[in-house]
Amino acid sequence: MQDLAASLPARLIPADAREVLDLCAAPGGKTMQLAAAGHRVTSVDSSESRLGRLRENLERTHLAAELVAADARNWEPGRAVDAILLDAPCSATGTFRRHPEVLYRARPKIVADNAELQRRLLDRAAQWLKPGGRLVYSVCSLEPQEGEEVIEGFLGANSDFAISTKVDLPNFAKPSEQGWVRIVPGLLEAEGGLDGFFIARLVRGG
Repeated sequence: MQDLAASLPARLIPADAREVLDLCAAPGGKTMQLAAAGHRVTSVDSSESRLGRLRENLERTHLAAELVAADARNWEPGRAVDAILLDAPCSATGTFRRHPEVLYRARPKIVADNAELQRRLLDRAAQWLKPGGRLVYSVCSLEPQEGEEVIEGFLGANSDFAISTKVDLPNFAKPSEQGWVRIVPGLLEAEGGLDGFFIARLVRGG
């Protein structure tokens, strides 16, 4: 089961993207979304055990994806792809309504360390995207250091990338003036609320 907000990043992968990388993929809800939408998915995660759960879920639902146990910072796909989903490791402060303990764990150093990891993963993933391809970056964090600042820094250093502002998402998830999407837990409060998320879809020029 996924929180509604957690299901949004995979919806920003273009329908005509044939080959898709799902990085930091386990436990695999987004992989299953992508596979169900007809994409050819390669799912990469450093945890063998979490990929085992994903494999079981794929078998149960009769969906297919290639699973790779590897650290995306050291792995190579071997070819450029049409689209990439990077749901990066983060402080998870956006999940506090279900996991209030995250607010006690998210010390400044933890947030800073996560932001550095996110930057490294994003820089790495960007190398594997075809010209004209889309890269969706997301974190379940409320910290600008892990969301807005990561994307601003990346765009400042990569002139061949831009924010893709044409996103097809529900009305509650409208893009900001800058083009990214910020989901806050107070949205849809009457329906139970949402996890906090930051989502940005980047397009590579070409």
